[in-house]
Amino acid sequence: MFTLSRETKDDWWEVEALYDLCFAPGREALSSYRLRDGTPPVASLSRVARDDQGILGGAIRYWPVRISEHRVLLLGPVAVHPTAQGEGLGGALIRDSLDQARAEGWGRVLLVGDAPYYQRFGFNKLDGVEMPPPTNPDRVLGLELEPGAWEGVCGSVQRDA
Repeated sequence: MFTLSRETKDDWWEVEALYDLCFAPGREALSSYRLRDGTPPVASLSRVARDDQGILGGAIRYWPVRISEHRVLLLGPVAVHPTAQGEGLGGALIRDSLDQARAEGWGRVLLVGDAPYYQRFGFNKLDGVEMPPPTNPDRVLGLELEPGAWEGVCGSVQRDA
């Protein structure tokens, strides 16, 4: 059993260690990390999952980005410790944080990921939205938290200034 809670400053390095464990070396060289450089994550949406002994089992973060004048949430990374994978923890982190984003009035969410996994949460391939290279355009996915939120949104994804 895991409890989801808001990530705190004290969680930061433990979460970073989980990301190092779950992702390939050089993860910070990915294009999405260039959009995160120098920008803090959205604290109210960043979550950790801990078991009843306080051991970190998963984490998710979001970052503010822009596509022209449009505010967009960039989801990721989301990670689940290998010993807790397959138990639905990643899905719980995603659903919980998306519910919070919706409650806070965010309209749209962007991520770079595997469509077959993220489609269950409502994400679909975005056309006309360009992540910094080298990003496979087939992996650029979006979710509307408000109906029509992606209509007319196109162009390059930029860091939030």
